[in-house]
Formats: sequence, structure tokens, C-alpha cells
Amino acid sequence: MADHLNDTLVPTIICDGVDIIYRVHGTGAGRGSATAALNRIMRREQVEKAAGVRKVHAVKNVSFTAYKGEAVGLIGTNGSGKSTLLKAIAGLLPVENGKIYTNGQPSLLGVNAALMNDLTGERNVYLGGLAMGMTREQIKERYQDIVDFSGINEKGDFITLPMRTYSSGMGARLRFSIAAAKDHDVLLIDEALATGDRSFQKRSEERIRELRESAGTVFLVSHNNNSIRDTCERVLWLERGVLRMDGPTEEVLEAYEEFTGGGGKAKAPATTPKAPDPEPKESAPAKQ
Repeated sequence: MADHLNDTLVPTIICDGVDIIYRVHGTGAGRGSATAALNRIMRREQVEKAAGVRKVHAVKNVSFTAYKGEAVGLIGTNGSGKSTLLKAIAGLLPVENGKIYTNGQPSLLGVNAALMNDLTGERNVYLGGLAMGMTREQIKERYQDIVDFSGINEKGDFITLPMRTYSSGMGARLRFSIAAAKDHDVLLIDEALATGDRSFQKRSEERIRELRESAGTVFLVSHNNNSIRDTCERVLWLERGVLRMDGPTEEVLEAYEEFTGGGGKAKAPATTPKAPDPEPKESAPAKQ
């Protein structure tokens, strides 16, 4: 927890015993009829079992409190529930049990859902800015700074091309640049700093520090431990949906790197315990 906060701690996010469960639907009998739909509402557990619905417990009884001015890293091996938890904090996924309390408006990279691939980067800057509550005048004032920050025009006039022509890295940099143009109560960043060269990463890290100084809270999901070290003073380590550790950055990263052998994959334990159900890809939760 940030030392500079001292006696002025103001909670921005409280997760209290949060469970998040995906339901992966099979091809059970009776799906598609009105009667079957009514039965699923009235006898959900029985119908789910008969229809071959598999429950995947993606986040398990997670509790923590984040405060204004903190930058919190979120680490864990692939499929550990990091992105799932961020989406729940942003209000994009329901929780099965527990509660998430927010003081202020969480933004998951601010504009991810608003940008449109068939529109130019320029149009998307305006669309994304409006989606974050900025006025057209504010967007116009900050437009060139957003483009320059993203760096996507360094090798051509890409800002005038449709976003579908961008590489995934270019799109991610533009999204972050639009989101970073506005101060946020809570900014949730999922792997944004893994894109672009070191120059862009440095600009992003500096912007995150500015957001913290303006009393915002930043969550950063990254597999790049150096980005976590450079940006965050506190780290939450999720593994198989369980909050395994919450503490100072270096302390948690040392334990995590010992667990993974310095890489992003967990070492095989000497005795293999019974593993919980695997989690589906976090970026594509199953439709109910």
C-alpha cells in the first residue's frame, strides 16, 4: 500500500468474497423451446445438469481493498482469472457470490467497447472521447496529443485509415492513448503496456504515475514483470482464480517468479494436487 497515502486512505474498490462462474452450455435435450426455457428459470440447477452445462469457477472468494493513489499490479499464469476480475470490477460481468463496491467510475481502458474497426483512427478518437464523457471541444484540444502519444503516425498517416487496417499493437496503443487523455477515478489496464516499443511503454508508465498523482487508482494486468516493477507499488497474485498473495511489489513478484521459475508458466509441483476445472479464455466468456 502506498506510503504517501498515510492517514488519508480513501477506498475506491472493495471486493468482498467475490466468486465469478462461467456456464459452458452443452447440447442437452429440450433447449430452444419455450417450455424448456421456463423450466430452466424455475429449476435452474436440475436443468443445467440435464442440459450438460459445465460450471467453471473462474474467480474464487477474492477479497481486497484498493485506495486512491494506488497503482496495483495483477499477475498470474494464463487462465488465472485476471482479466475476468477486471471485467467484473468494470461492471461488465456479474458476480455469482460476494460484492464489488466502487467509489467512482471504473474504466476498462476507457473505450475498448466503443471503438469501431470500420471507422478511421481519427473518428475513433472522437468516438472514444465522447464515450468517456469528454466534450467535442475537449477532444479537439487533446486530439494531437492523443495521436502523438500513440505513435501510430510515426511510419505513415495511419490515423486516417480504418482501424481494421491496424495491427493489434497499433489498436491497443490508440485505445490506451485515448483512455489516458482523461483522468479516471479507476483505470483498469489489461496488457496495454505489452504493446509497442520501450519508448511507448515509458510514456505509458509516466502517464500512469500522473493518474495516480491526480488521486486516481490504476490496476495493471501484465505478464511483463518489469512493467509491474516500474509502475506498481502493490501486487495481487491470482492463481487458478484464488488470490494467492497481496502485498508489496517486490515481495509478491519474488514469490511469483520462484513459483514460475522466472517465466510465465507454473512449474510442475512435486506432488500434483487435484486441480480445479480449467478456466476458459478470459477474453471470450461463454454466452449464457
